Amino acid sequence: MEELWSYHDNLIKYTQTERFRYLYEEIDWSVRMMGIKGPRGTGKTTMMLQYIKRNFETGSPLALYVTLEHPYFFTNSLYDVAKEFYINGGRHLFIDEVHKYERWSRELKVIYDGFPELKIVFSASSALDIFRGEADLSRRASVYQLHGLSFREYINFSLDQKFEKIEIENIFTDARRLSAQISEQIQVIPLLKAYLKNGYYPFHLEIQESDYLQRLVQVINTVIDTDLNYIEGYSAEANKKVKKLLRVVAESVPFKPNVSEISRKTGVSRDLIYLYLGHLESAHLISQLHQTGKGVSTLQKPDKLYLDNSNLSYALFSNPEIGNMRETFIINQLRNAGLEVSLPKKGDFYLDESGITIEVGGKNKDGKQVAGIENAFLAKDDIETGIGNTIPLWLFGFLY
Repeated sequence: MEELWSYHDNLIKYTQTERFRYLYEEIDWSVRMMGIKGPRGTGKTTMMLQYIKRNFETGSPLALYVTLEHPYFFTNSLYDVAKEFYINGGRHLFIDEVHKYERWSRELKVIYDGFPELKIVFSASSALDIFRGEADLSRRASVYQLHGLSFREYINFSLDQKFEKIEIENIFTDARRLSAQISEQIQVIPLLKAYLKNGYYPFHLEIQESDYLQRLVQVINTVIDTDLNYIEGYSAEANKKVKKLLRVVAESVPFKPNVSEISRKTGVSRDLIYLYLGHLESAHLISQLHQTGKGVSTLQKPDKLYLDNSNLSYALFSNPEIGNMRETFIINQLRNAGLEVSLPKKGDFYLDESGITIEVGGKNKDGKQVAGIENAFLAKDDIETGIGNTIPLWLFGFLY
């Protein structure tokens, strides 16, 4: 295991502890087994390494980070590593990329049951259904979802600010005061435009802006070629069709899908289109919207399709339409904050729990589309502050 310790030490040495994702403080790190799911590139690995660096001395035998992509696991089992680590005094095992390891759920269960003083933190692709593995982990593991940067986090990390998140109720009741307080400190409108293009994934802090979209294309390909391939077992032909489907969606969003037309363009059968759309959504590459009050099932036609976040639009389609970017931004921030969103008969989005309808547009948008609807609000772009039922679009980026 010497090479695993060497790999661990090298990563810890270069891990920054100045910026922490929103999820870091929300996690209960004391539980015996905990999983962190999330899209590739959102900071799952960094979060685990930061916890180790903050809580254990350099060279401590108590904590070990391993990634199941490491060549060591080509010929050694996760169970054997955990056993050796445990009998030598190790008590905190951090396991990255569990979906890359075929027997991940079975061995995690055996490790959990066999080494009662060992705490386990593992990460996985957002596409992995952790509770659908060979072994039942539902009674053993707490699972957290990590999303890309909120607009608030983007501002805090980019400008070294410390803005706190805002609850959705306060956005609807106190938008004028909140937006005025924030906009007097920073120039929110140009910041939002930059965020929409290259601010959702934390790696924008590490590379040149000119390289960001190329890096994001690589992430998209890796998600389909590697993550979904491991999890769903794609053939080479299926892999090509999923990429083609994503491209068709990217060129058309937001739209109500005509499945027959999509099938003609991609050469994918209707049932497989529904299946692949579900895979792409679980991998956080697209977002499916269903009508308010309608049940949702795997093989059900969505009523509207979006890409998961606006950065993907710029990576897959060089000149996305601004109205699409606004809608993509708001549904992304609402859902990442844990809110249930559906498609109303009038307006763009409906918040199921609060019964609020949201219409999205530019600063000259009027309220005709939601006239007469109770609890309707306008989310407008290119304005710094709101009044009445008008809320600045950017303020929804402070939800998490």
